[in-house]
Amino acid sequence: MSLEMEYDCPECDSTKFWKTAYMEIHLGKKTKWQCSDCGYGFIQINDDITTAEA
Repeated sequence: MSLEMEYDCPECDSTKFWKTAYMEIHLGKKTKWQCSDCGYGFIQINDDITTAEA
């Protein structure tokens, strides 16, 4: 898994997000991402569950 990904930030016009944390949990792989410009962050579990705004 990469340390960065492209994702449209809902807070600013940036598309660069950096991985700030990663761990294995009972649901799968939990990854925390944070926008490089504004600091907006979200959690993603196994590419299926996310706390990001739609």
